[in-house]
Amino acid sequence: MSEDTGSGKTPESLSPGVACVGMGVIGCGWATYFASRGIDVRAWDPDPEAPGRLRRTLEIAWPAMEQLGLGPGAGPDRVRFAGSLDEALEGAALIQESAPERLPLKQSLLSELDRMSSADAIIASSTSGYRISQLTENCSRGPERIVVGHPFNPVYLLPLVEVVAGPGTDPAAMNRAEAMYAGAGKRVLRLEREVDGFIADRLQEAMWREALHMVANGEATVEQLDLSITAGPGLRWALMGPMLTFHLAGGEGGMAHMLDHFGPSLESPWTRLVAPELTPELRDAVVEGCEEASRGLGVPELVRERDRGLVAIIQALERAGLGTVGPG
Repeated sequence: MSEDTGSGKTPESLSPGVACVGMGVIGCGWATYFASRGIDVRAWDPDPEAPGRLRRTLEIAWPAMEQLGLGPGAGPDRVRFAGSLDEALEGAALIQESAPERLPLKQSLLSELDRMSSADAIIASSTSGYRISQLTENCSRGPERIVVGHPFNPVYLLPLVEVVAGPGTDPAAMNRAEAMYAGAGKRVLRLEREVDGFIADRLQEAMWREALHMVANGEATVEQLDLSITAGPGLRWALMGPMLTFHLAGGEGGMAHMLDHFGPSLESPWTRLVAPELTPELRDAVVEGCEEASRGLGVPELVRERDRGLVAIIQALERAGLGTVGPG
């Protein structure tokens, strides 16, 4: 990180830059991604450990992003850690909030961002589940320019961002937010109305809930659960989602045959519609299972391993002409 922001053309909709507020895994991922697209970033977090986290993320992520291709003027020096929140917000076209997922904290922070920032800035929350109508309850200027901008980890490699409006969001603000993310190379999934948990996390959480039930009941280990996806449905999901996957499972009759033929039996597995009780025993079993499945590798090593695999998958899909899933 440095004061020098390098050279190169910034996407017009994000000039003069982005403020990333909250430097956890997601906030550091956002800052790293924008820097890889040649966009100036001012980062801020009151935690004294935050600058170190951001530096480590840049170091780990940059080789993978170089393999996929960087934007004009990209460089780690596009990111500067601001000395204050005021400094971070000054002149930002987009303010990406990525504070910890605690409702009172986010409500307070978004109110502060709304009050302190330029009225022209778009404020986007990286929340993975809260509604904008909840998050903006204390915003004095109103919720017109505030949206959800929910990314997926690792933010610097996975292209999807769910952009969600609240009941008070101005359609013009949604258009601007969509243009900003798309101009920076993200794939935008736009939702015009609030949905609890949005779309992708609703699907992920349903699978995770079932996995926890199976661990709690001694029906499967962490390693078995992960293998069941990585060597099975997960490979198909890199090409098409669950709906088209089941459409093909219906043979020549497609989804109509799938629903008509298998529909009556679908109710049988639909028995665990509530989360399991997170007992100390379940918590310990999942943690120990993850440690065993990690093969002795620490988190930085696993991140590098994951990133190498994601780069290979993204490049393979692009070579096969199966859609652009990486940065634009």
